[in-house]
Amino acid sequence: MIDPSRYHLLLEAGGRPVQHGWWGSLEVARDKFRRWVGEYGSMPGARITLTDEESVEVLAVWPDPR
Repeated sequence: MIDPSRYHLLLEAGGRPVQHGWWGSLEVARDKFRRWVGEYGSMPGARITLTDEESVEVLAVWPDPR
């Protein structure tokens, strides 16, 4: 059974949440992550995080902290 809220996408600006989204498909969530980077990446202080809520693993972060 697919958990429709497994993959959580969070957009923050200046350390505050601006937008959230949840998807049951990793493929869809990764596509949304890429889209959000394109749409919101130029927002001052933007940070976008994709998390697997089941394993509590961060799958992607923008900008890349490395």
